[in-house]
Amino acid sequence: MTTDPHRANDSELEPMVRKLEYRANFSAEDRAALLRLPHTVKNAEIHHYVVRERDRASHCCLMLSGFAIRHKIVASGHRQIVAIHMKGEMVDLQNSLLGVADHSVQMLTPGKVAFIPREEIVRIATERPAVAMAMWADTLVDASIFREWIANVGRRDARTRVAHLLCEFGLRLKHAELAEETRYEMPMTQEQLADATGLTPVHVNRTLRALEAEGLIERASARAITIGDWKKLAGAGDFDSNYLHMRPDDPVLA
Repeated sequence: MTTDPHRANDSELEPMVRKLEYRANFSAEDRAALLRLPHTVKNAEIHHYVVRERDRASHCCLMLSGFAIRHKIVASGHRQIVAIHMKGEMVDLQNSLLGVADHSVQMLTPGKVAFIPREEIVRIATERPAVAMAMWADTLVDASIFREWIANVGRRDARTRVAHLLCEFGLRLKHAELAEETRYEMPMTQEQLADATGLTPVHVNRTLRALEAEGLIERASARAITIGDWKKLAGAGDFDSNYLHMRPDDPVLA
């Protein structure tokens, strides 16, 4: 990981402000205080560990570009991916209070990450109730997504697991203005999809081929996903966007 040669500036934190504003009403002073948070921007290469399990956290990490995954390594050495994060998301906000990381955060693609001192996160949350409420809501939505992923791995079959994940990616990427809901570049390899769904890479490959044969998706390349019929894929994936807690008037849901 290398520090960005350009000097960090206020506008770099704008993606975080937009993400938090979705959950709360900020005053002009709240926005300005968030944009003034001290931070360091670094370029992170693919597979770089932003946080390692058992590290004592000194910063909170904000994704400015690229994708990152949270994961746990079990005693057998196998990896379980428990979340994927994209632009505007703070991947370890809980470490501002818990202090010691209980899982790892690793770059899925190259990208830029802003590191904000954890004491500054605590300070602004203490001084500004609207910011505290937005951060609290953000961590609650993270927990909601975790619950859905647990249900996905624990109680859905392979076809449903993969279809569900494809729907979630589409909706979240569109919400983040990173892609269209029905056409996007999958940031995960089939091996990584397997680690997120509790399947083998071979099983993931067979499942993607089956969804393609059914006409639910098209793939111009290994990672290029086009959803042919959103409602049918959502039905196949037992997908209900309620767990993402988007506002009812959000145009993404139209």
